[in-house]
Amino acid sequence: MLLRLAYLGVTNAFAMLRLLPMSDRDKDVEIRALRHQSTVLERQLGGYRPWFGPIDSSDWSAGSPTDGCPA
Repeated sequence: MLLRLAYLGVTNAFAMLRLLPMSDRDKDVEIRALRHQSTVLERQLGGYRPWFGPIDSSDWSAGSPTDGCPA
């Protein structure tokens, strides 16, 4: 459990560092791409909406300018 927490912390830190030099337009494009991937996954699962855990939800809400909803 502690190893997973450390891994998530390091990967999130690198993800945030990667976003620093990006313009707002680049960030918007990436958010749209992630939302599209989520929609495609939903469609492939036959309309079943995938369950996102608390950590996933916080990642989505941190990246979304409007709401925490991934799709």
